[in-house]
Amino acid sequence: MSPQPRVFSGIQPTARLHVGNYLGAIQNWVRLQEDHECLYSIVDYHAVTQGFAPAELPRRTLDLAAELIACGIDPERSILFVQSHVPEHTELAWVLNCVVSFGDLTRMTQFKDKSEGAEHVSGALFSYPVLQAADILLYRAARVPVGEDQVQHLELTRRIGRRFNALVGRDYFPEVEPFLSPAPRIMSLADPSKKMSKSLGPSHFIGLTEDPDAVWKKLRSAVTDVGGPTEAAPGTGAGERMSPGVENLFLLLRTTAPAAVTESYLERYRSGEPMYGDLKQAVRYHLEETLRPMRERRAELDDRSVRAALRAGAERAGDLARRTMADVRDLVGVGPVALDRASGA
Repeated sequence: MSPQPRVFSGIQPTARLHVGNYLGAIQNWVRLQEDHECLYSIVDYHAVTQGFAPAELPRRTLDLAAELIACGIDPERSILFVQSHVPEHTELAWVLNCVVSFGDLTRMTQFKDKSEGAEHVSGALFSYPVLQAADILLYRAARVPVGEDQVQHLELTRRIGRRFNALVGRDYFPEVEPFLSPAPRIMSLADPSKKMSKSLGPSHFIGLTEDPDAVWKKLRSAVTDVGGPTEAAPGTGAGERMSPGVENLFLLLRTTAPAAVTESYLERYRSGEPMYGDLKQAVRYHLEETLRPMRERRAELDDRSVRAALRAGAERAGDLARRTMADVRDLVGVGPVALDRASGA
């Protein structure tokens, strides 16, 4: 029986998870556990590229790990760990910084977006795609689940891997393939022209562990027919259009409710029947059915058990990382083994 393909993905501990995170990425991570060897990392070194929060970062990291477990990431089936607990990530990043070209990094669009208007731009913000490449290549992952906004970074990872292989004269790092899932892009409830994000304010997102009454308050006031039309939403009739707010509500329903439920509301929409209040109630019910088990699992988790899971994950990830770095040092000609070989020891 052939081994399962290895998957790597990372998430920054910058904020608590919301519905957009879950439906857009984490839900797919959970599914991948069925037929892939999965490594999921909380990438805390990436979280400090735009400033330090030493009093908050450990708590955010622990809370994020607990929420990932509550969502269905199983530390027994997957390797769940914190990036900084495996030092080989930064060691490989240095080697790859010596491989990547300056021109490649200057073309990264996300650096331009994140640095625009900033008073202080760290060198790490410029080179963090190299650390991202190291995160992936360290485990010689075959696939990386990404959204469309990350495809450029994954292509850089591929170029870095190829260049390293050419320099050392060996096909060591595999070609990394993007795993583009049909992940929905959940938009803000208060401004459906923008992606759901905590940075926009409390009215713009639904937290995974948020109180049901607070969730309903946000849904009840969610924007519907304000903002103009967009392309037809999936499932609507040919040529029909929805406003961004209504499309977003249907997307939430489609990703949490049985298909028959969504179709019944689409029929009412197509007929022109007033139904936005009922639609919001339906989203409320089915979203609550989705979130309740996560809230219950999160309540059962304590810090001690989460820390134990992360320690075990770091040990498993570390075993893989140490093997890769031993090979990389040998291929590059650094480290004690290379020195012993030169001296004939």
